[in-house]
Amino acid sequence: MPTYEFRCKACATEFSLFYKTTAAYAAATPACPQCGAQTLARVIRQVNIEAPSRDYARMGVSDMLSVFSSGDSKQVGEMFRQVTGTHPALATEYHDATQRLLKGESMDRVEKSLQERDSEKKASSTPPAVT
Repeated sequence: MPTYEFRCKACATEFSLFYKTTAAYAAATPACPQCGAQTLARVIRQVNIEAPSRDYARMGVSDMLSVFSSGDSKQVGEMFRQVTGTHPALATEYHDATQRLLKGESMDRVEKSLQERDSEKKASSTPPAVT
């Protein structure tokens, strides 16, 4: 339901009105609940504008590198998600890293934890030296 906020020009009372449709709002003649005046001003508190999405899958290599260079982990995560999706051949670590980037975790932190995990795997899978 659309919510419309108003300020009364007579007494400065601020209030909200709810309408089931924009047509109902257009047909209404709202009045101040405090003083009954119909001289009202609309109050706009927040406007949500969706940013246009980028098609990372169609980008060239240089454009993809510029996304990395930007340092914006959410953009990098979105690029990973679009380019590879949830391809089963990719390791769980890749998908986990993508999710962490999408949440805004720094690229450096994600990379460092992946390197640490890789080092731990190598250390645990290395057979003992024979002497």
